[in-house]
Amino acid sequence: MNSDKQQKKILVGLAGNPNSGKTTVFNALTGTRHHVANYPGVTVEKKEGRCRHQDAMVHVVDLPGTYSLTAYSTEELIARHFMFDEHPDVVVDILDASNLERHLYLATQLMEMQVPLILVFNMSDVAKSKGLEFDIKQMEILLGVRIVPMVASKKKGVHELLDVILEVAGQKSKTLKVHYGAEIEEELTKIEALLGRSNETFHAKYPIRWVAIKLLEADTEVSGWVQNVAVQRQVSASREHLNTIFGDRADILIADRRYGFISGACQETIKDTVQIRHDVSDKIDAVLTNRHLGLPIFGMLMYLVFYLTFKVGQYPMHGLEYFFGYLSAQICHVWPQGTMPALQSLIVDGVIGGVGGVVVFLPTILILFLGIAFLEDTGYMARAAFVMDRIMHKIGLHGKSFIPMLIGFGCSVPAIMATRILENRRNRLATMMVIPLMSCGARIAIYALFVQAFFPKSLQGPMMMLIYVIGILLAIVCIQLLRKTLLKGETVPFVMELPPYRMPTAKGLLIHMWTRGWMYLQKAGTVILVISIILWAAISYPKPTAGELAGLSRHEQQSITLQHSVAGCVGRAMEPVIKPLGFDWKIGTALIGASVAKEVFVSQLSIIYSLGDTADETEALQQHLRADYTPLQGFCVMLFCLSTAPCVATVAITRKESGTWKWAAFQYLGLTLLAYIITLAVYQAGMFLAHVF
Repeated sequence: MNSDKQQKKILVGLAGNPNSGKTTVFNALTGTRHHVANYPGVTVEKKEGRCRHQDAMVHVVDLPGTYSLTAYSTEELIARHFMFDEHPDVVVDILDASNLERHLYLATQLMEMQVPLILVFNMSDVAKSKGLEFDIKQMEILLGVRIVPMVASKKKGVHELLDVILEVAGQKSKTLKVHYGAEIEEELTKIEALLGRSNETFHAKYPIRWVAIKLLEADTEVSGWVQNVAVQRQVSASREHLNTIFGDRADILIADRRYGFISGACQETIKDTVQIRHDVSDKIDAVLTNRHLGLPIFGMLMYLVFYLTFKVGQYPMHGLEYFFGYLSAQICHVWPQGTMPALQSLIVDGVIGGVGGVVVFLPTILILFLGIAFLEDTGYMARAAFVMDRIMHKIGLHGKSFIPMLIGFGCSVPAIMATRILENRRNRLATMMVIPLMSCGARIAIYALFVQAFFPKSLQGPMMMLIYVIGILLAIVCIQLLRKTLLKGETVPFVMELPPYRMPTAKGLLIHMWTRGWMYLQKAGTVILVISIILWAAISYPKPTAGELAGLSRHEQQSITLQHSVAGCVGRAMEPVIKPLGFDWKIGTALIGASVAKEVFVSQLSIIYSLGDTADETEALQQHLRADYTPLQGFCVMLFCLSTAPCVATVAITRKESGTWKWAAFQYLGLTLLAYIITLAVYQAGMFLAHVF
């Protein structure tokens, strides 16, 4: 028989809410081998006991019952000081299984502390009598912790708990971190970066992310530790920013996100429940995440967003069209006849025509982003991801992949960066590869131009939605191909957070809308301006001789000039390749510039048709398009722009996030080939049907 000195010694901290059955578990583990005293300097009772199991002596400390681990009470401070000062080999969190969501809140805070954790689902018999059934294995995978069902009052599960304690003791914590949403995570990253560069003495003792969270929560004790002025200023700025965006204190927002994490885990792992849940968010979720209603509701909401985008956006868009047309006309009117015509053409056709042709779509883009921001800030988009989870699992991804894909409707660059929330590299790469198939804000200008040019108002909303749906369907097909070939492997499950519904603040919505719109506008003032000038030069030079233009109409002169130009020569050289798609050299020329930035496509068409001095530039451009192309060709242009290679910025961020040029090149070439094949098939099928009927 081993002596105590030869035995392995394990220190266990027993945590849990009041009335969770923690004391019953403590007594079941230690029997009569325990003693009671007070913690030094306070009247809070300290209970310790021990028991032998296999080759180990298990020393159990029954921590004060708490609902959380903030610094609001002596009991909470004692519990969290024990975690960091005593370094327990295992922390066992006792939960009332019949009231799981409330009791898991403490568990999320223990996860943040990165302690080796075991969850005990006590009172499992009571939960079962309420009709609750738990998918324990799935919850263990989602939370990254071991879970032991118990009925401590009947000493059921005691030996199983001791077995797991010996198994987990001393292991590095594998619990998953709670993701607090893009806004909060961004502020946490800023604080963590400054903490990492500071010389604060508590770094070695406390996890840096935990410290950052506590600083955002305005935890009194942790705030007192920080002496670095830069950290203090950043924390203050972060709290103020979050309050401005959401209209609530950071600690309330963080608590909401923790409950969202819990709610998501319970939604996925509590089966066949007849539990009546009274929370307002849960009542709404019963409809919005319903297996049968969830997807149709999501479809209707997205259709409403697109409908309002066109219905409301057309008025300010026409106003901007008039402004740029008027500006060009005035410049032409006051410009001295015959004086520096090249400079006049550069300003009117190159700068105003190019940049103005893109900026006029800004109201449409802002309204779309406002609609998406509203759905995100209310908490609905998290539900949309949950609804999509069932579909995503079938194609080999987790529902959380839907979140970066959704961000891709704004811009592919932040969307690819958002794949960092996916811990599995195969899932991350598969999601990254297909994000460009989500129609980014830059493509809206192209869609809006062609939809309004070729389709009646009653069909503009449905056509816009159709092109978005095609992108999603293509992404699904591509993901399945990738997961069955280059990226084989099991999908790793993790929690889908369901934050409580909130009424967004007007200021928060406007900030989110403008942040994304400003990215679009910045491109118009930088990248698009430069490309427009380059394209203007490529279209304007070299010029044909005066004899070649003599006796021709203005439109015929423009056509001859374009044919002689650098852009015209390049466009004509590639015309045989793109002609089977229904494209001519003009479309081909515009596609070249669009490979740098998608918005450039519209500005290039404006320059090609020399519309800079036209009063209503967009309407004039649409008239030219209707004269030169059919609705089938217009649809094929949209389809090609949807599925072709992403812009240069997206290629660069793919290389950075994937860690290699191989995946960036694969994405660029693969999507280019996909766009060609899809567009070729649609155009040729359309021509065949038109010929037959």
